[in-house]
Amino acid sequence: MNRSSAHAEYLSSRADPDLIDEADVLDAVYADRMGAADRDAWEQFDHAQQVEVTCDTALDQLDDLSTVSRRATATQWRVIDDILRLARQDPEPWVGADPTADPAWFDPRGRSIASVRRLRSEFAVRAAVADIGARLRIAEVTVHAIAGRTATLRERCPRVWADFLDGRVSTENAATAADLAGALPDDATAWALFDNAVADAAQRCTPSGFRRRARAARERVHPEPIDERHARARQDRTVCSTPEFDGLATISLTTDAVDAASALERIDGIVDHLLAQDGETRTRAQLRADVAIDLLRNGSSPLTSDAPSGTAISITIPMMTLLGRGDAPATLDGYGPIPLETARRYAAGAKSLVRILTDPVTGTVLDIDRRTRRIPADLRRWLWARDPECAFPGCARSSRECDIDHRLDWQYGGNTSAENNEPLCTSHHPVKHESLWSLSRDPVTGALQWTSPSGMTVGLDPPPF
Repeated sequence: MNRSSAHAEYLSSRADPDLIDEADVLDAVYADRMGAADRDAWEQFDHAQQVEVTCDTALDQLDDLSTVSRRATATQWRVIDDILRLARQDPEPWVGADPTADPAWFDPRGRSIASVRRLRSEFAVRAAVADIGARLRIAEVTVHAIAGRTATLRERCPRVWADFLDGRVSTENAATAADLAGALPDDATAWALFDNAVADAAQRCTPSGFRRRARAARERVHPEPIDERHARARQDRTVCSTPEFDGLATISLTTDAVDAASALERIDGIVDHLLAQDGETRTRAQLRADVAIDLLRNGSSPLTSDAPSGTAISITIPMMTLLGRGDAPATLDGYGPIPLETARRYAAGAKSLVRILTDPVTGTVLDIDRRTRRIPADLRRWLWARDPECAFPGCARSSRECDIDHRLDWQYGGNTSAENNEPLCTSHHPVKHESLWSLSRDPVTGALQWTSPSGMTVGLDPPPF
């Protein structure tokens, strides 16, 4: 076998035959006739071309596969729901013939016809669920959850459901929409408002980003005031411990959102103090755990006594609401809508207030300007309010834990201003500077837009609350 034939055979052995054509074989023949130096140059060029074509093709395939996968999942959900609906309507294939159809039927247990038929329907569904679970190798509770979410989407979120079936909404976002719509009361108007409010975001947002925006939408359309719901839900506050592996346990505390935020701020204040001490080797995560358990067990100790005691949580209250002339919800940074009474109580007891002017329609924080390279504290607060999360697409890291980046570098003439600064987490900050990802801001709308190395453009989501 000559070398060109060997090369062609090698191509055939390492790749999908459907992707090998005459051009590949000719390339092998021409490459075999070259000298060593020319062949090296050709191989380098050919490799570069293959990488470019492969990457472009793979990215296109990834988009297509994602759509196909979502369609397949949505169709599976629909089929599961259809099977259970049919079992409920016609139990006979699952539990046998209906004995109550016989005029002479008599139940020795004294049950009525309606009761027996109701039980037949129930057991037909249970039998169908068991069948589906066994076929798909999934838990029966998962089958019930899928059917429940599907039924909710079909009835309460037809737009999100249609987009899910068409492959434009991820499985995670479809599940979130179903869970939140299912938590709304029996109110067709509220369902329609919620569906319209989240349909576009369900296509564009990552699961964590969509969850926050969908929760905000649910608060806006819920017909019952949040104060009343909070008073009822607060009765469920509790604390519990869950055993973990290797002698560890997880403590879970369910309480008021503002109280939880205050407690975490207190813990982080102590952690920052300890991290600044000489000889401290624990990580922030380890310190948070140690400080929390120290406070719970002892209230205070030498570990925490020298740390600052103040907490600084951020609550945004629309001015008209604060004055009692509006009912727009207050929002807790990192959480979302909270009862107005809770917000007013904390505002009344605050040692200081930071006034933030927001757009009355979009909720966007309006811009200010600074002219030094160092980020002033008040500008940092503005950026935290305007951009509560890392400005990279899909990142949910709190802006308070991020670096403040100059979109146009300071050394190239970029100002330190709200227009030119955005928070970027320690993971995405270097990606902006060390890769071909680029960031631009619309001079009219102020909207940020990222461009990836492959040429894809991605905008950021609007403020969730």
